[in-house]
Amino acid sequence: MTYAENLWLFSLLLAGIIVVPGMDMIFVIANGLTGGRRAGIAATSGIMLGGAFHTLFGTIAVAALSTFVPQLAGPMLVAGSAYMIWIGYTLAKSAIVIDGIEASRLYRTARIFTQGLITCLLNPKAWLFILAVYPQFMRPEYGAFWRQALVMGALTLLLQALVYGGLAFAAARGREALVSKPAITIWIGRAAGWLLMAVAVLVLIEGWRSW
Repeated sequence: MTYAENLWLFSLLLAGIIVVPGMDMIFVIANGLTGGRRAGIAATSGIMLGGAFHTLFGTIAVAALSTFVPQLAGPMLVAGSAYMIWIGYTLAKSAIVIDGIEASRLYRTARIFTQGLITCLLNPKAWLFILAVYPQFMRPEYGAFWRQALVMGALTLLLQALVYGGLAFAAARGREALVSKPAITIWIGRAAGWLLMAVAVLVLIEGWRSW
């Protein structure tokens, strides 16, 4: 697999995960609904900073394991792929909707930013996802880990900005635009699940061969 193909797979996988409604998305929508664009953008910015921390953590973990325990590379690929397939299967069978978001009082921009950061950092699924995904897409043959981390981190921030930022602006325009058609969000989640499983199977095959 070339580096360009590797990045395409990573981008598809990342996009599929980000568009699935979860803690981060609901936090952005809630603040956009109650505090307008400024609050929604502050929430998005906090979550993006959390994403940067996740990238740093994933890079350090992959670099450490590759340097000190290189024989674990194959097993990590297989285990991580199996975990991704399980997540994809769960999403494909799910019925996630954006609903039940209650109004809350308006917080200051700085406070919302901090809350967004904490929300992202305290999301256990995000940490597990990083541990499962980064060892599969960050490889020594693609160059220095820090360069790969910059690219993967930039892609993460870009997709978060597009998805969560877009939702922040949409939420500021009105709640009905987001929750009047729950079937749409259900099928987004399920499609993301199938996409996740497809990518994971491809990576599993490669990981098995390298092992």
